[in-house]
Amino acid sequence: MTTSIRLFVCLGLLSLLFPSTVAAKAPSGPIQLFDGKTFHGWIAKGGGPVTKNWSIEDGMLALNGVGGSLVTVDEYGDFDLSFEWRLADHGNSGVKYRVNYYEKGVYGHPGWLGCEYQLFNDPKRTATTKYSTGALYDLYPPTADQKLRPAGEFNDSRIVAHGTKIEHWLNGVKVVSADMSSDEWKERIAASKFNDVKGFMQKPKGRIELQDHSSRVWFRNLALTPLDSSE
Repeated sequence: MTTSIRLFVCLGLLSLLFPSTVAAKAPSGPIQLFDGKTFHGWIAKGGGPVTKNWSIEDGMLALNGVGGSLVTVDEYGDFDLSFEWRLADHGNSGVKYRVNYYEKGVYGHPGWLGCEYQLFNDPKRTATTKYSTGALYDLYPPTADQKLRPAGEFNDSRIVAHGTKIEHWLNGVKVVSADMSSDEWKERIAASKFNDVKGFMQKPKGRIELQDHSSRVWFRNLALTPLDSSE
């Protein structure tokens, strides 16, 4: 018996003796995307280390200036993501998901793109638009019954991406529901800034992004539960 055959047989025996080894690695609950102490699992959007204007304050990810967006090292497909956030007065930010690189992005420029859960604080704006907090940015406005807390207070948000279905939640209320396989989705894409982005949001997996939009913003308790798209 040659060495290669012996190795093959040994590996086969191990798989019989320990059939649950791979299954044990599957997540049994939420994945904490931020450990409250380090930038482990996060990189700068361009692929380098986290810039100095991002910091960790009392267990929160904080952007104190213009520091560029953060993205997860790992990619995620179907998930239920919950997170808490707060903005300074007149702040603007967002959480993007299924983020991928497009050679020809918005207005023909290459870049990283994904759907965005809009975070925005403008006390003078009363009507909800495609750019209000909870919106699916530039595509779907949140429902009129959104319950946004005052600036300086933390809000609770959820993003559920399951196959072609997307939901945005704000403080316990579902404010957006979309289906990327629907005619309505196609119509909204055609009327948006993403109309010329070939294959926009057609990839099943991508990174999570915390957006830098030149505003002070804080994030904490980012927990992602993977979902099985076959369910």
